[in-house]
Amino acid sequence: MKRIYAMSCLTLLLALSFSSSAFAASKKDIVETAVAAGDFKTLAAALQAAGLVDTLKGVGPFTVFAPTDAAFAKLPAGTVEDLLKPENKGKLVSILTYHVVAGDVLAKDVVKLTEAKTVNGKELKITVQGGKVTVGGANVTQTDLKCSNGVIHVIDSVLIPQ
Repeated sequence: MKRIYAMSCLTLLLALSFSSSAFAASKKDIVETAVAAGDFKTLAAALQAAGLVDTLKGVGPFTVFAPTDAAFAKLPAGTVEDLLKPENKGKLVSILTYHVVAGDVLAKDVVKLTEAKTVNGKELKITVQGGKVTVGGANVTQTDLKCSNGVIHVIDSVLIPQ
């Protein structure tokens, strides 16, 4: 009986610690969540160079299709460094805002869409095939990272507006 009681207490303690850490994560905004994840250093640097950090720390809600560092690494050599130059700020803003949709669009909503209007004004094509979701040709690899001002969906490629 003592063993069952101890296991029950341990289970409850673990459940509380996981739920409190999940609750703490939901208090972070989009930028803080991305930085804390550790896989978005290039995205964070690009947001800084584009002057968009304060916007994505704002009230929102925003839905961000966030490319990982590995996604940025897929770009041709020198592309990221070139985009981060002050003289290319307009192009960088256009690319980054193509990754953002106004509103809180969770995965259950994304799978019902065929396109979404991005903050830069262009439509982003969404396809669902065989249980996999792609946005603008990029695979969605993780969904519904909830933030205090929206949601992040992780993608494996950088989206370039046409």
